[in-house]
Amino acid sequence: MYQDFQAELAWASLHMPRTRNAIASLPDLSNVKLACNMHLDLKMAPLVEGLLSRGCDIFLTTCNPTTVQDDVVSYLIDKGATAHAWRDMSEADWSESFDKALAWQPTHLCEMGADLTTRLHENIKANKPVPSVVSGLEATGSGINRLNGMAPNYPIFNWDDLPVKEGLHNRHMVGLSAWQTFFQTTHLTLHEKVVVVIGYGLVGQGVAASAKAFGAQVQVAELDPARALQAKYDGWPVVDLNEAASQADVIATATGAYGVVNSSHLDNMKDGTFILNVGHVAQEIDVPYLKNNATHSEPMPYVNAYKLGNKTLYLLADGSMFNLTAGYGDSINAFDVTLAVMAAGIGYIVNEGAKSEKGLYLLPEAAWKSVL
Repeated sequence: MYQDFQAELAWASLHMPRTRNAIASLPDLSNVKLACNMHLDLKMAPLVEGLLSRGCDIFLTTCNPTTVQDDVVSYLIDKGATAHAWRDMSEADWSESFDKALAWQPTHLCEMGADLTTRLHENIKANKPVPSVVSGLEATGSGINRLNGMAPNYPIFNWDDLPVKEGLHNRHMVGLSAWQTFFQTTHLTLHEKVVVVIGYGLVGQGVAASAKAFGAQVQVAELDPARALQAKYDGWPVVDLNEAASQADVIATATGAYGVVNSSHLDNMKDGTFILNVGHVAQEIDVPYLKNNATHSEPMPYVNAYKLGNKTLYLLADGSMFNLTAGYGDSINAFDVTLAVMAAGIGYIVNEGAKSEKGLYLLPEAAWKSVL
């Protein structure tokens, strides 16, 4: 994706002043072994490089194999990080990366999706040896949902629910970058198209608002009564997905849940429907059903055409997180805020946060507000 990686990295670093300042404020991290399970694209490089400069040992795994940029991983390995991640790694290799990260004996975890914490607690139940993790960070709603279903063995700090992340990244950047990626990938706009947004959390709200701004006729499918009511108050037609699937030109999933678009929905879609996912989980759409029952071609990069009976469905990025698999994700300046808060959160979990009792906590305002 990056024709001149060093120039791209220099450009990103130049436009991330908050991240630079947050890293400069970190304490000495020489005794910290930080295992990171996260997207490994260009915008992550300034943070990881900065942590290494503060003496931190780092092990890199990915929360999504389709979003890994191999040149980023190679660069960070050259700078001193350890990594087990590459683009489109197999499920087996991806699973192995979690075991390798834990065998590395990290003292702290920084995650997007709670894969390492989940594996660690599975190992505890299986009476397998586990590292002595002091504390951790979690950045995603899907990760928080997983953590709510367990009793963490150490303090974990949730920064997905911070106003600055909810209101900036979740509410604005995901939707904006998703449709920008749609335009550059398909060479089409949303004019005259019916767009059905599935899920009306903060990400879905941003996806819907951006779609309308770009000319779409937007409908919302939402099972939660409170969120459905909010969508109505925001002026969106709230539709039943089973009915709306047959009329949609574009369907966007934004739930972070599994199996949102199932085989019945796919069978009901009309010829030429585009399907994309911007949720953290790659399994929001029943891709195996398409692979097992349709013939496949790729007329454009990241546009996967599935001939299902007498119609063709266009699954973008094969159901993976579209805006970061096929595109650049958040703008650099917006992600600067996210990354600065992340750096501040790492500073917190190696100091005050490490003294907390085991459990799940919201990252305190005092830990991150100074970086804004």
